[in-house]
Amino acid sequence: MEIRRIWTSTDLNGYLAFPFVGQVACIEREVQYIKTGQTHGETVYLVSSLSPEKASPQRLLSIVRNHWTIENQDHYVRDVTFGEDHSQIRTRSGPRVMATLRKFAISVLRLSGHTNIAKATRGMASKPHLALAAIGL
Repeated sequence: MEIRRIWTSTDLNGYLAFPFVGQVACIEREVQYIKTGQTHGETVYLVSSLSPEKASPQRLLSIVRNHWTIENQDHYVRDVTFGEDHSQIRTRSGPRVMATLRKFAISVLRLSGHTNIAKATRGMASKPHLALAAIGL
């Protein structure tokens, strides 16, 4: 992802029905799809509770990038590797329990030094003793 431009403003603070608005921002960026190599431009908007004194445009970009780091390291893995979006578990506390177990598995694998969670789960699927050893059993 390449940032083309960012604009920030406090001009909308009094008009937005959003509590604690510090500033708004508009980010133009170019995104490349990994599988196809194709690129496209996109514009995203954000509302921040941080004032311009607390968050410069560069700091806002850093916050946005950190958000996507979390998205790519956690949510993507849960959705793609563990198929969370396709889960048939929908009643009572089942979805929360399964989400917790998935998050636990990802955390154990990351703490064990694995960077590719899909590869690690495939390896441990055929060698369950490695999964038990990872949690100290």
